[in-house]
Amino acid sequence: MTEQRAYGDRVGIVTVTYFAGDTLGKFLDTLETATEREVHVVVADNASTDGAPEKAAERENVTLVSIGENVGYGTAANRGVAALDDSYGWVVVVNPDLEWEPGALDALLEVAGRWPRGGAFGPLIHDLDGTVYPSARLLPSFGRGIGHAAFGKIWPGNPWTREYRQENAAPAERVSGWLSGSCQLFRREAFDSVGGFDPRYFMYFEDVDLGDRLARAGWLNVYAPSSGVMHIGGHSTAQASAKMLRAHHASAYRYLADRHQGLRWKPVLAAVKLGLALRVKLETRRG
Repeated sequence: MTEQRAYGDRVGIVTVTYFAGDTLGKFLDTLETATEREVHVVVADNASTDGAPEKAAERENVTLVSIGENVGYGTAANRGVAALDDSYGWVVVVNPDLEWEPGALDALLEVAGRWPRGGAFGPLIHDLDGTVYPSARLLPSFGRGIGHAAFGKIWPGNPWTREYRQENAAPAERVSGWLSGSCQLFRREAFDSVGGFDPRYFMYFEDVDLGDRLARAGWLNVYAPSSGVMHIGGHSTAQASAKMLRAHHASAYRYLADRHQGLRWKPVLAAVKLGLALRVKLETRRG
C-alpha cells in the first residue's frame, strides 16, 4: 500500500521563466498585495540570459532553480514544484508576464476552501484593455476541436469555438473541463497524485491534458472569478511565433492521439495530422 503523504498548509508559487525580462519584477511586486500570507516563490528558469531570474532571486522569498536548457513549460513547472517540500500543501503555477490584483491569491484560497474535491482553481484572467480571457473551457473533442481549428481564425463567432471557449458563460464560480495554465492554484495532493504536468508536452495543451487527468482521477477544476489577474501574454514567445505555432499543433495532435487509440481512429488521426500541418504552413505564410 502506498504511504499517504501529509501536506502542510503553506503556499508556494512556481513561475517558469524564459527571457521574462522586466515582467518578472512586476509580477513579484504585485504578488505582495495579492495575499496576506507568507509565500515562497520558485523561479524555474529555462536557460534565460537576460539576468531577470538572478535579479529576482535577490529577494528574500525567492529561490532560483536554474535548469540550464529549455525543457518546456510543464517539465520546468514540475521541477519548480519538486523544489518545495511537503509543508507546501498549495502550489500556484503561474506565468511571469502576469500581474496580480490586490487580494487575488487570498480570494483563490477562499474558493478552494469551499471545494474539498477541487484539485485546480483558476482566476478570472483579463487583458490589458480589460477584455476577459475565456480561461475556463470544455475539454476539446474531435467535433469541437476540428471546428475550432478550422474556423477559429476566419470565423471567430463560429458555434464550435463559442462552445469550446465557453465565451457566453457568465463569469460565475463553477466546475470547468480545464483551466488556463497561465495561472492555476493546485491542491498539492491532487497535483502529485497525477504526476503533475506530462513532460511530453513541450508547450501548449499541457494544461488541457492536466485538467483532463485531474478529472479522471476524481478531482475538480474550479473556475474562481472572484479572484482576478491581468495577463500581458506572449512575452517570451513573441519572437518565435512560427516555432510556437508548430509546438501548439504538435501538442494538439498528441492530446487527441492519446485519447483516441486503436485501428478505427488511425484514419481520422491521419486526417487531423495532415490538416494541422497544412494550417501551420498557411498561418506561417500569412504571418
